[in-house]
Amino acid sequence: MYTNARNDMNAKPTLKALMSSFAREGKVEWIGVREEKYQPLLVRDHVTAITGGGLEGDRYSGSSGKRGVTLIQAEHLAVIASTLGIDSVDPQQLRRNIVVSGINLLALKDKRFRLGDALLEYTGLCHPCSRMEQAFGPGGYNAVRGHGGINARVLEGGVIRLADALLLVQDD
Repeated sequence: MYTNARNDMNAKPTLKALMSSFAREGKVEWIGVREEKYQPLLVRDHVTAITGGGLEGDRYSGSSGKRGVTLIQAEHLAVIASTLGIDSVDPQQLRRNIVVSGINLLALKDKRFRLGDALLEYTGLCHPCSRMEQAFGPGGYNAVRGHGGINARVLEGGVIRLADALLLVQDD
């Protein structure tokens, strides 16, 4: 479950408590998988996360798992579009698996989280690749820099659906 540091307004929260506090849950807005390198993503309304792998039907599903799932914030799509001077960015252009709104994905560093039925763990930043220049033209790479999202590994498999919640898993 997500927690809210505002519950006790008189207590001064610790940094650890602040770093584990979210105003609300995240929400899955878009899902895509890419079967092969350099191929367009296939848009899905749900996907199965595979323990120790990635997403069923995605080309990374059999790899080491550190990049098993890529996530990007929906709010960053508007930032990237603004930087490029265009009206909007299609999630398919960014080649990430899941678009999530309502939560700062960078705040998940070193944390585990539930996404639908699956349990994931943050493994690092998802930096842009040179394909951003192909997708957006000159400057595409730098427009995505700092807004590319995160990578995660699948600790427990399960189904992830559109509108599913992203919830921080509190360590005991």
